[in-house]
Amino acid sequence: MVKSAPSPIASRKPSKVEGIKENSNFLREPVATEILQDTTHFTENAVQLLKFHGSYQQDNRDNRTKGQEKDYQFMLRTKNPGGLVPPQLYLALDKIADEYGNHTLRATTRQGFQLHGILKKNLKSAIATIVKNLGSTLGACGDINRNVMAPPAPFKNRPEYQYAWEYAQNIADLLSAQTGAYYEIWLDGEKAISAEEDPEVKAARQSNGNGTIIHDNEEPIYGTHYMPRKFKICVTVPGDNSVDLYSQDLTLVVITNKKKQLEGFNIFAGGGLGRTHGKEETFARLADPIGYVAKDDVYNVVKAIVATQRDYGDRTDRRHARLKYLINDWGVDKFRTQVEEYFGKAIEAFKPLPEFKYHDFLGWNEQGDGKLFLGISIDNGRVKDEGSFQLKTALREIVEQFNLPIRLTSNQNVIFYDIESDSKEAIQDILSRHGVEDEPSKIEPLVRYAMACPALPTCGLAITESERAIPGILERIRTLLDKLGLQKEHFVVRMTGCPNGCARPYLAELAFVGSAPESYQLWLGGSPNQTRLAQPYIEKLHHNDLESFLEPIFVYFKKSRKSKESFGDFCDRVGFDAIREFAASYEPQTANGANKSRHRVNLKEEVYSKLKEVAESQGKPMTQLVTEALEVYFQNLS
Repeated sequence: MVKSAPSPIASRKPSKVEGIKENSNFLREPVATEILQDTTHFTENAVQLLKFHGSYQQDNRDNRTKGQEKDYQFMLRTKNPGGLVPPQLYLALDKIADEYGNHTLRATTRQGFQLHGILKKNLKSAIATIVKNLGSTLGACGDINRNVMAPPAPFKNRPEYQYAWEYAQNIADLLSAQTGAYYEIWLDGEKAISAEEDPEVKAARQSNGNGTIIHDNEEPIYGTHYMPRKFKICVTVPGDNSVDLYSQDLTLVVITNKKKQLEGFNIFAGGGLGRTHGKEETFARLADPIGYVAKDDVYNVVKAIVATQRDYGDRTDRRHARLKYLINDWGVDKFRTQVEEYFGKAIEAFKPLPEFKYHDFLGWNEQGDGKLFLGISIDNGRVKDEGSFQLKTALREIVEQFNLPIRLTSNQNVIFYDIESDSKEAIQDILSRHGVEDEPSKIEPLVRYAMACPALPTCGLAITESERAIPGILERIRTLLDKLGLQKEHFVVRMTGCPNGCARPYLAELAFVGSAPESYQLWLGGSPNQTRLAQPYIEKLHHNDLESFLEPIFVYFKKSRKSKESFGDFCDRVGFDAIREFAASYEPQTANGANKSRHRVNLKEEVYSKLKEVAESQGKPMTQLVTEALEVYFQNLS
């Protein structure tokens, strides 16, 4: 792709949202005024600020009626560093979902929970209940540091995992909004009781460095305008890519010595997946290695990176405002130099790391201290009761009976941990009675590794279906694979209803990105471990054409793959030219194995070359282009 930057930032005016933030009195107005008004929804200015408080205003498009007001409702998102959900908080969320929401919870791809269907009149009560039960929604959305992720596995005998949890929490505290607006609006000024911050975090928030702090400001790190756009951080351990580390604005990798003592962190920066169809200046990007920092300096280097994005990120064009664009425009060396200026010293050389692998930690596992943990797969993160499948009831019963903490995963699953071994049978019984599978080998692999965003009917950005469509799509893919003799094959499939990439489709082996009603842009070639970007293969594929379009690609994979080569690795190795060439000459097989009759037409070499060039540029098979052109030609004849 050609990735051109917008015109020079200095010559353009700040975006409208920058003015809204500036005039908000640190996220107070007009939210504080409008929450008291007897209306069903907020004004646009308040909607922008409401995101900082953890909520998106939505309307249920299934219920739209011409001439009537939209069916306004609110999505509320929690912030859970490292995915931690204490039992008290889980039970509160379960109750809120029934009292105020749509009776479901949704585990997010950033290790939080979302509640859908909340009415404006109940929003304050819902947020207050969350805060009073050891939770928060502050900074779960908006132009601010979002939920800090970490591997969810509770290995008590592997100190690096404990360090990842500790520093995910501390960095979340360091970069938490300091404005009093949140408690003033939602709890009438009552500051909730929370865990005591690490003294080093408190000190780091006030220590200046070299311009990282804005003095005499209610927000010493963010300032009046907060960040140019959302900012996403994760902390992980060498080899563990359960957090999609390459998709983050900032990733810290725990580095320990031979005695497993913490020494410091490797730094990656500049990842991000959001993009816009038809605008090549927007693109998905993997994070780059930046360097290494000793543990005593980690908070200062985090502040330096945040300050660099805060002060130099694009505030004029929100499509060009993420850190990935700053690093892409500047280059890693210039970015590192600016960070070092704020940091006050040189960043050390990057430490060697092993290959990163994806883990989902499902099923029963030893956690290293005599206790167990259990990973439960949740289709698209939706915790619900539906017919004989009573997942929501089962999870509630387990928490009520055993008082277990939860870690949410970045693949929208749930992990219960600190389970006494003699409780295993009783927990299995609860799950079995409610139709919930605890044995991952019994889960269809395509389903196990898939993700989808909510999309329709509630997401205002959705172009087409995602969560509601993917079960049928996966079933059709499995049927096709079985038909082609690929029964044992599976790969990472992700789907989104728009190009913003909330389910991180651009790292999948096969991804569907909403591009029109009932149609998707198809991406191929990501890696099974989410360490390589996929690429767009076709711009618009109607879901009715799924089987006929994918069949030649899967057949080519079957015929030409290397031993044990994954589908994503195959697509990346052979390239799209070879795939398209095979598909163009592919003859589908009938049920009895005979080839369908296909007519052939010889083309001049120069016509064929031009046809191939246009097909590649449009992401279409050559046969499709020829058919379309001839149909137009025959219509003109008549």
